[in-house]
Order: sequence, then structure tokens, then C-alpha cells
Amino acid sequence: MEKYGKLIQAAILAVGLLLLGLCIKSGIDNFTNKDRRVTVKGLAEKVVDADKVTWNISVAAVGDNLDAIFTLLNNNVETIQNYLKENKLEGKGTVRVKSFDITDNNANVWSERRPTYRYSVTRGITITSNDTKFINELKQRCSDELLGRGIMLEGDYANYEYTKFQELKPEMMSEAIAAAEKTAQQFAENSHSTINKIVEAGQGEFSIDEADIPYQKKVRVVSTITYSLKD
Repeated sequence: MEKYGKLIQAAILAVGLLLLGLCIKSGIDNFTNKDRRVTVKGLAEKVVDADKVTWNISVAAVGDNLDAIFTLLNNNVETIQNYLKENKLEGKGTVRVKSFDITDNNANVWSERRPTYRYSVTRGITITSNDTKFINELKQRCSDELLGRGIMLEGDYANYEYTKFQELKPEMMSEAIAAAEKTAQQFAENSHSTINKIVEAGQGEFSIDEADIPYQKKVRVVSTITYSLKD
């Protein structure tokens, strides 16, 4: 019996040592793999049409008689409004005529030399539309065509915006993550490993920049993701 008892104790000891070895190996593997990770960046880009435009144009005149200046600018503004109607802007945008902006050139003169004209007056028109392509095409030719009607524009500037960014955001995040995963997989293959799971992931840095065409925008997101690796 004593002999069998010793055999059982030896067997238990052997099993215990085997389990201990397995646990130590597992711990070493976990410790080794703990810091085996790769951090990659994923990029997604799209060129989209802007969906809102604010177009500001203005006319100016100088003189000593404000009434005469007002009459001239009112006539010019009326001509511009008629031009916009003729080019079928109605229904595609809204037109707002601004108040007169008057500068008294004599107000801040500190020398004996007086300005040629006492008053400088400008008046602006703001066109707002969602048909950005139409406005861009009209803007490209309006300056020359109005000049043919005797009107020289003082200002002519359009601001294009992309307001549907939140609708585009989920799709672009998915593309950026997919791009990051592809890069991580390539890295893992080169190091004879496989990617395991995402350890850290940033929300992504979004930017909206000008594109080559005035009424278009380039939307860009860069996501930084860290994956763990395993053999």
C-alpha cells in the first residue's frame, strides 16, 4: 500500500508540475504578446459638391452729391436684379439687397489736401442658393456680361459650403477603418503574425478643404488605430 501511495503522490506531483509548466508558458506567451501591437493610420477621402453657396456682389460710386450717387447705384442694382432674373435664378435662390455703405472721405482727413470726392458709397447684393453648380456657372460669366451693360462690379465673391457632413461621417469612418486594417494586415504578414483585435482607436480627424473645382469640397478623415498581434 505504501508503494502505491508513493506512486500516486508522484503522479500527482508530475501532473502538478505539468500544469504549472503550462501556466508559466501561458503567462510568458501572454506577457510576450502583451506588447506586440501595431499602430496604423487609415485614410478616406471624397470629393463632393457643396450644397450651399452665398454669393456677394457689390457696386460702388463716388461723388459729392449723395442723392445722385443713390440714384446711380439703385439703377445699377435694378439692372443686376433683371440680369439675374433673365438667367433664371428665380426659384433656384434668394436675392437680398443690402443697405448703402457710405464713407465720408472728408471725415478723417488730417492734411490740407482734400479727397477728389467727398463720398464713397457701395451697395451689395447677396444671393443664397443650394444649386452650387448653377451659381458657379453664372458667376463665371456675370462680370463680363454686366460690364457690357455698363456696370463694373466692385466685389464678386462666392462662399461654398458643405453642410451634410454628419450624413457622410459614418461611411467615411468605415472606409478609414478598413484602410487602417488593410495596412495592419500587411504589417502582420511581414512580421509573420496576424492581427488580433483593436486595442485603441481614435475618433478620426476630419477636414473639409477646397477642391480643384470652386463648387466642390474635399472631405478627408484620418483614423489612428492600434491592433494587437498574435502568432
